[in-house]
Amino acid sequence: MRNREGTPIWYELMTQNPDVAQDFYGKVMGWSFEAMPAEDDMDYRVASAGGAPIAGVMRKPEHAQAMPDMWFAYIAVKDVDAAAEKVKALGGRVDMEPDDIPDVGRFAFCSDPQGAHFYLMRTDSDEASAAFTPMKPGHACWNELVTTDQKAALDFYGKLFGWEHGGAMSMGPAGEYIFLNHEGDMIGAVMEMPEKDTKPYWNFALQVTHIDKARSTVEQAGGLLRIGPTELPDNAGWLIQTDDPQGAKMMFVGNRKGEFHD
Repeated sequence: MRNREGTPIWYELMTQNPDVAQDFYGKVMGWSFEAMPAEDDMDYRVASAGGAPIAGVMRKPEHAQAMPDMWFAYIAVKDVDAAAEKVKALGGRVDMEPDDIPDVGRFAFCSDPQGAHFYLMRTDSDEASAAFTPMKPGHACWNELVTTDQKAALDFYGKLFGWEHGGAMSMGPAGEYIFLNHEGDMIGAVMEMPEKDTKPYWNFALQVTHIDKARSTVEQAGGLLRIGPTELPDNAGWLIQTDDPQGAKMMFVGNRKGEFHD
């Protein structure tokens, strides 16, 4: 494993209909897809950008049919079993105990103390993941935790992965938007839950070349534009918040032609 511990190394969409998801993200992101050999009628497809694997699209298993379509992140650890025990010790939950994926690695499915889900992962590959590569179109660029307790979440992930408070930005009545740093690199943020009666969750952003083209494609491909385009601070581009055609939340970040960099 060449990935730094605490690095997001894989993203996965659990969905009711992988065909619809593949069509949508293929159009918006330009991803190519490859179906993986599967057992027990499992449908798993790997999405790549320029030959680099970025994410997986998985059909929801029978026991998860009631849950909404949702994206998850896999976080690199050196020892999945030890990290899973640490999750429990810090007040989180291990929903799926550590297990092996042949020729891929070892993983566990966990929840933080507020209920947001994430994976632990140690890969068998000697190549570092490029799934999370900010500013590179086709790759993931932001990891946003929407939670009911920012302080508790920062404490949990800080102790588990070494993530640090990277400063904050006021969002007025919505509170502070607290940035997450990992070994000096900003990887995302933590914000208070704006919706009542909603379970905490991780929200992600994918980098696109032009935000207005992405917005148009999202709507043409059956997605829902919820917010944006919104200009980001420090010439970081523009952001839109969307639901894909099956309701999974996804953000997209990109520039407008002629602005910042093409």
